[in-house]
Amino acid sequence: MAAKAFVLIETAVGRSKEVVVALKELKGVASVDTVTGPYDVIAIVQGETLNNIGDNPPRPQIPIRPSPPMARRIGKPMTK
Repeated sequence: MAAKAFVLIETAVGRSKEVVVALKELKGVASVDTVTGPYDVIAIVQGETLNNIGDNPPRPQIPIRPSPPMARRIGKPMTK
């Protein structure tokens, strides 16, 4: 069964485009969209299982931490 995680990202002001471009290049990222509201970007990450998604975060390519360009990340894993 395929697994999917919705990653909600708050970026630093003016940095959403940079974050979207970087995320689109990562393996396992199915889609990335800018949105309005409390978060600036939503990424959908897919893998065989939730463990695959959790064990292989995209940290080597883009640092995900509470600092610019991304201010905060909350992921909600979901399965099909």
